[in-house]
Amino acid sequence: MSGFARDPKYYGDRLVYEPLERKWAGYHARHCGCGRDWLEAHAVPAGFTVIPRGKTGYYGLVGPGLTEGVDESALTANALWEAVTGKPGTQTWYESVHITCRSPESEAARKAENERIYGPRRERAQKAKTEPATPAQVKYLTTLAEKVGKERFDTEFAKVIKGSDIEPRAPRQRCSTAAKRLTKAKARTLISALVAY
Repeated sequence: MSGFARDPKYYGDRLVYEPLERKWAGYHARHCGCGRDWLEAHAVPAGFTVIPRGKTGYYGLVGPGLTEGVDESALTANALWEAVTGKPGTQTWYESVHITCRSPESEAARKAENERIYGPRRERAQKAKTEPATPAQVKYLTTLAEKVGKERFDTEFAKVIKGSDIEPRAPRQRCSTAAKRLTKAKARTLISALVAY
């Protein structure tokens, strides 16, 4: 999302405007239509400087009327709008500044919080790859097989087990028996495929 930012790791102590590329390219195409890159054709000649953010492809813009010589409590992207579209900016609302602190302490705290939230989810997902399908999953798959037919069940079953050591359903074998060979994760994938059918 486009917006004003301070990120000491990437931009030092500068206030920058981080544009969403497709959004601004869209504005440019709709309002100018010169067919050139909006940054090179309009933003840079208007006095804006592009500051790359690492090797991610993201960047920030600094320049007069956008991040220089402006009241930080009343920020708008009107100066950039005028440069890119050739029309006066009409933004009447003010934008806040997103501040990102990337000190070693804050990064460690962020990683610890992510581990607290996502660690148990990763463990459950890993277990689901090896634990057998639950009785509820097998029962639901049996119901779905009756609904979509054995041919469709076999097609989707083959896709789900591809690359694993799970055997396909034998010609006279019940769908429920074949489903019992699935792991929780594969059963979930098969259910999603059959429900979408």
